[in-house]
Amino acid sequence: MHPIQFIARKIRDLNPPADISSVMQQVEDLLDQSVAAEGYLIKAPYVETEEGQYIDLSAIDFDALAEKFKTGKKRTINEKLQSAVRNKVMKMVKLKRTRIDYLERFQELIDKYNSGSLNAEQFFNELKKFADNLTEEEHRTVSEQLTEEELVIFDLLTKPDIELTATERQTVKTTARELLQTLKDKSLVIDWRKRQQSRAQVKVTIETELDKGLPRAYTPEVFKAKAEALFQHFYDSYQDVTKSIYTVA
Repeated sequence: MHPIQFIARKIRDLNPPADISSVMQQVEDLLDQSVAAEGYLIKAPYVETEEGQYIDLSAIDFDALAEKFKTGKKRTINEKLQSAVRNKVMKMVKLKRTRIDYLERFQELIDKYNSGSLNAEQFFNELKKFADNLTEEEHRTVSEQLTEEELVIFDLLTKPDIELTATERQTVKTTARELLQTLKDKSLVIDWRKRQQSRAQVKVTIETELDKGLPRAYTPEVFKAKAEALFQHFYDSYQDVTKSIYTVA
């Protein structure tokens, strides 16, 4: 098993009170080592086009890059594009660990390129497709009409896929919003992770809000798993109501 895939599995299997920050650092270190070992260590997290430098994947002019690709600077362009995509993937996984599949897919793409399964042009095209997927995932906050924080909760409640009607799906969205707001209003106090009583209060709040809002599609077993996953998420991501991975992202 590849080290990145091992760490990805480790992230999925985390149980309270594990801290995802240390695991994510291992992921970043392993990515650096993997890329460096094959001569693809990138210093600058930018992609150059004729118009300038970009780090926002949605702003990259891939048509301009494709034209520049024809001049023979294939390896340089691929290295810079790979670096920009890598930085975006790491940021997105840090904000929402349900995106860990993107990290695994990115590593598989690099492995194929380094092994010679993809030539430079194929790798460029695959990176472009992958970048488009990342941009589409980022825009889900708009299509789902949820904030980034709410979307994480919604995804934890609905993935792996649970069969829901359109009405039930909307109910789960409402539950995600109300759960986040209730926790912020009442439970995510300073140092809540250090005090047993405060941790217990967060757990009770999560279970209460889920019990109040989730539809019947959530069996007792699924309900329990979702409640545990949500507690883990809040433990990993929120120091208190004012300090979280979202306030420093």
